[in-house]
Amino acid sequence: MLSLPDFKQKNIVICFASEGQKVSFKNDNLIIKDGEEKVILQTTCHRIFSLWIIGHTTVTTGILERSKKFAFSIFMLSYSHRPYGLWSNATEGNFLLRRKQYEYQELGIAKQLVSNKMLNQTELMKGIRQKTPELKNAIGNMEAYQQLLSQSNELKEILGAEGIASRLFFSHWYAGMNWKGRRPRTKIDFINTTLDIGYTYLFNIVECMLNLYGFDLYQGVYHRCFYQRKSLVCDLVEPFRCIIDKQVTRAYGLKQLQPEDFIVRHEQWFLKPDKNKDYTKWLVQSILEQKEAIFSYMQDYYRCFMRGKKIEDYPVFRIKP
Repeated sequence: MLSLPDFKQKNIVICFASEGQKVSFKNDNLIIKDGEEKVILQTTCHRIFSLWIIGHTTVTTGILERSKKFAFSIFMLSYSHRPYGLWSNATEGNFLLRRKQYEYQELGIAKQLVSNKMLNQTELMKGIRQKTPELKNAIGNMEAYQQLLSQSNELKEILGAEGIASRLFFSHWYAGMNWKGRRPRTKIDFINTTLDIGYTYLFNIVECMLNLYGFDLYQGVYHRCFYQRKSLVCDLVEPFRCIIDKQVTRAYGLKQLQPEDFIVRHEQWFLKPDKNKDYTKWLVQSILEQKEAIFSYMQDYYRCFMRGKKIEDYPVFRIKP
């Protein structure tokens, strides 16, 4: 399995097919060319962790062959950043791990994941400089919900606590951005659309890391099994959503995120194609700044799960406000 020192040398390569870019290979090097056939990126396949293609293009058997040979996944996303294809390089045959997944019926890990999410949401709220009485009260409530979570004995209680805490967090964290509420995939405003894009990128990276160990991605510990939903990825994304939340507000303050960068069709907000590269750059960069921490978390999670460790031994990711 991939070690942390090896992982540090790996990169995510992004091809913007929407801008006419094309992917090819030569002597086990990945090459990306622009519409005028000029080379804009060349890297050895040994250093690729994942290849993302945004927009529609032709994928050759040579690309797929090298993906298997050098153990990197290929994600294909539409112009609107909706995932539509995946060529995975998952570890196969880890039947002991999957047997443990199917046998696990407890709620301890679910509570730990949600608690970690609440912890990071609270830390971000504490980092807001000007704290109104309402914000201070909200921080206190967030800490109380986290304490109550440990006493929950049913899944619906955990779901309820997470939902209340998330609404409280979103309403204060995005208070200065004309926030209308979090509505995934509905694209009701430019903030929700940007969050969808950022969370999708985060989802892709977590999926790649879980594939290193051979997890059944559809067998969750918190999100219940649902047809074609990768519930385990949804689970393990939760502690890291704060990375995107923090970066979105930062980009808004720096004028990198603006309503003018979007077009509205049928009351839905879509990022303009010529802004894809800019938004992808600062969203992915925020994740890559934490890539070693995410990798170590997934590695520790795998070890704890396989060894049947106590919940207090499971990893915790902490965001810096």
